[in-house]
Amino acid sequence: MDTGGNSLPSGPDGVKRKVSYFYDPEVGNYYYGQGHPMKPHRIRMTHALLAHYGLLQNMQVYKPLPARERDLCRFHADDYVNFLRSITPETQQDQLRQLKRFNVGEDCPVFDGLFSFCQTYAGGSVGGAVKLNHNICDIAINWAGGLHHAKKCEASGFCYVNDIVLAILELLKQHQRVLYVDIDIHHGDGVEEAFYTSDRVMTVSFHKFGDYFPGTGDIRDIGYSKGKYYSLNVPLDDGIDDESYHFLFKPIIGKVMEVFKPGAVVLQCGADSLSGDRLGCFNLSIKGHAECVKFMRSFNVPLLLLGGGGYTIRNVARCWCYETGVALGTEVDDQLPQHEYYEYFGPDYTLHVAPSNMENKNTRQLLEEIRNNLLDNLSKLQHAPSVQFLERPPDTELPEADEDQDDADERWDPDSDMEVDEKRPIPSRVKREAIEPERKDSEAPKGTAEQARGFDNMATNETLSTKSVDVRPMAIDEPTVKVEQETSNKASDPIYPKS
Repeated sequence: MDTGGNSLPSGPDGVKRKVSYFYDPEVGNYYYGQGHPMKPHRIRMTHALLAHYGLLQNMQVYKPLPARERDLCRFHADDYVNFLRSITPETQQDQLRQLKRFNVGEDCPVFDGLFSFCQTYAGGSVGGAVKLNHNICDIAINWAGGLHHAKKCEASGFCYVNDIVLAILELLKQHQRVLYVDIDIHHGDGVEEAFYTSDRVMTVSFHKFGDYFPGTGDIRDIGYSKGKYYSLNVPLDDGIDDESYHFLFKPIIGKVMEVFKPGAVVLQCGADSLSGDRLGCFNLSIKGHAECVKFMRSFNVPLLLLGGGGYTIRNVARCWCYETGVALGTEVDDQLPQHEYYEYFGPDYTLHVAPSNMENKNTRQLLEEIRNNLLDNLSKLQHAPSVQFLERPPDTELPEADEDQDDADERWDPDSDMEVDEKRPIPSRVKREAIEPERKDSEAPKGTAEQARGFDNMATNETLSTKSVDVRPMAIDEPTVKVEQETSNKASDPIYPKS
């Protein structure tokens, strides 16, 4: 059996891409609670589309190893991680002070299996970074990741653990410079804050700005100290369409790649920037959104694709399925294949949906001002910064493969950078979601973090250098090697029970 990994030739380079894809069949079972807009079930819907389009056979498909506590603590505070590990729906009433301290409770609720959920999606993102570091693939995908709002010591915006920061820290072991690009409708505040004083990570966020969560991401926020000009914010208004978006995206990212010269790129593909999102207000088509993936892929730099926001879940699955095809260099048919979630996509049962006729409030004059401002900032970076490693973390060893286990159903990949914790099995008890009919945009519950609201500037007035991740020099606590289980490309996903 061809276990794949090779994609079709694409672009002027004509080089095949090897794609590693991370998916845990349990991820769709986690349930934020009745009425909550964040639905991990969308990851399982995406996977089902990939399976029935036949895309899985062209990728290496991995079940991520859960990130251990020590892995999460490479960015997050120990007491915050301990809190996430210990809190349960049954005990939360006894820990009200801690809930408030760590911003857990409303937008970021306590639910069954919360810590296991965090370990799973973080493990996929770090695992993808490890694959890229060892040149096992050209592109790694973890649609369960991309939770960009989480901070060092608190949850935020439906995000508990910042898997993106953890993945970037992993990539920095191998690469002097890493670029982070965020096309979620919300500002990638957690990632920007983590690297705000670093010149080794450039963050570029395209987002709705102005009376909108999280309230950060002003074009004037450009980084601090050594990180000055290494944070780029592209503030956008309602109704931006494909043409307007790429009027900014392509020249800005093209200049970033020319000046910064990253060794690896992380692209957060939040799908709440699509037209018709339950909480969003942009007007991008799926092809327009995916054009960002296609453009980043064209640079032939190791690329980690992550998920993020997205609350009209049928469109999220459409988008990430199509973008997986883009990563592979495969054009997928617009007519959806029959599968277990087929009824979600009626009445047209097509992959692509037309954008709306909503007003685009982003005038050409405004777009030109934004573009010129950011290109001017980039011109102030004379050259890519160089890094002298005072202590370079050792490469993860790759033991020889066991031929007895090298089969399609269950292979062992020995290159993971995280450890097996034999003493602490991961709990499997999670509450299965009773699928609710999708609400129209107007029915979104009030009071969620993703709705427009004011922002408390006191949080950002803290000294950023004390909250940022110091990535110089790279004296990193190197975990030992453990194996990583790979799932069969043809393994069937359990059908999700519906009420």
